[in-house]
Amino acid sequence: MNRKFGIILPVYSIPSKYGIGSLGKEAYSFIDFLSKSGVGLWQVLPLGPTSYGDSPYQCFSAFAGNDYFIDLDVLRDEGLLTDEDLMGADEGWDPGFVEYGRVYETRYSILEKAAVRFFSAPSDDYSEFVDSTPWLKDYALYMAIKRTFGMVAWTEWPAEYRDRDTAAISTFMSENESLIRHHYFCQYKFFSQWKRLLEYAHHNGIEVVGDAPIYVSMDSADVWSNRELFCLDEKGYPTVVAGVPPDYFSETGQLWGNPLYRWDEQKSGVYGWWGRRVASASILYDYLRIDHFRGFDSYWVIPADEETAINGAWKKGPGIGFIKFLKEAAGSMKLIAEDLGLLTPSVKELLKDSNLPGMKVLEFAFDPEGESDYLPESYNVNCICYTGTHDNDPVCPWLDSLDDDSRKFLKKYVKGKGLTADADGLIRLGMSSKARFFIVQMQDLLETGSESRTNTPGVEEGNWRWRITSDCLTDRLSDRILALVSEYDRN
Repeated sequence: MNRKFGIILPVYSIPSKYGIGSLGKEAYSFIDFLSKSGVGLWQVLPLGPTSYGDSPYQCFSAFAGNDYFIDLDVLRDEGLLTDEDLMGADEGWDPGFVEYGRVYETRYSILEKAAVRFFSAPSDDYSEFVDSTPWLKDYALYMAIKRTFGMVAWTEWPAEYRDRDTAAISTFMSENESLIRHHYFCQYKFFSQWKRLLEYAHHNGIEVVGDAPIYVSMDSADVWSNRELFCLDEKGYPTVVAGVPPDYFSETGQLWGNPLYRWDEQKSGVYGWWGRRVASASILYDYLRIDHFRGFDSYWVIPADEETAINGAWKKGPGIGFIKFLKEAAGSMKLIAEDLGLLTPSVKELLKDSNLPGMKVLEFAFDPEGESDYLPESYNVNCICYTGTHDNDPVCPWLDSLDDDSRKFLKKYVKGKGLTADADGLIRLGMSSKARFFIVQMQDLLETGSESRTNTPGVEEGNWRWRITSDCLTDRLSDRILALVSEYDRN
């Protein structure tokens, strides 16, 4: 693999006149900007349909795409929407932040109009898509039932739907065909638009890095239609949930609340589900970052009635055999291990045995109290270096937040390498490292403040909202990036 430079920008952060980034014209313009700047990688966050809290790590499906990303202008160009349908839809949006509530309230009805027109004469490749997408039926059914019952969690549905009673489900499907087909249509359009964008990226020398959360949302089609794969009681409620113990981000740990896989009792079933998940992702991405990789070595088990993640226990994960299985399922798509957090000797051994590239985060490197695995001299070639991840502050506010001792250590360290203790210096430090890939948040290049932070772990509101505007992607910025890429022999 060549030494590459990449940029993290979620799809929702792409400019759009309809309030949230999409797979339309502005996404192609962003690809053009990357290509002109010599950037070889575009990293996105998970692309799934988000639920309460709007987190892409808590989706209604680990397979489906987000309806919000379907570009409305493309649908208009295809004759599925009219100017009248879109009247007022581009007015009053905040260009710098996603307003999820308004998107939720308005987008469904617009897409419904497009779906009605589409099904008056569906295209031939629609049938091919439906036939070749095995998860689609359960997802569309789940979303249709969910909408029928006011979007409440599936555990709160009437028992016959919660428990997938055959007769009740059959009756529902026959009585709600158009509602179910709406979700077929949305997934068909999402994947069609993404496929074209991915082809355009490849044509311009850009590869895409995707992201797969290790766990799925409790309120998801995945859990509802595969209850036997998860640690649930007879009514479908989790008996134990996922999270991590107290750490850098939180004194009480992180209580994620996701159901845990039944690795022991349903090994073959969980393996098969993961295999299908990774194979499906290989259609979308060139690389797939698997979030919380350490959970395959051991994972934190929290009783479902706990209010924090403190009172949990470690349990052994599936290990190297499962990683080998995933690599085979991935085909030509390459896997990346998100190996951040508490790294025990066994986690490090699993990463070594897997031969997957791990992650190095510069914002974790400058602790004056002891040695750090995140300082560049500790890297091997087979790793991905980041300034920070979506869970970190952008570089500029992170620099401002350093205590005196850490700031002194940073200044001394970068001065020894002929660099400055600012955003440019941190980027050059990553560029010059031996890491095969170096990836930054778009915020780091734009040198934005804390208002642009993607996510603050443990804080429920105000995340996943920041957007760029078209005037951010200037020739001056492109020239600066291209000069850095050339100077440090990355692409």
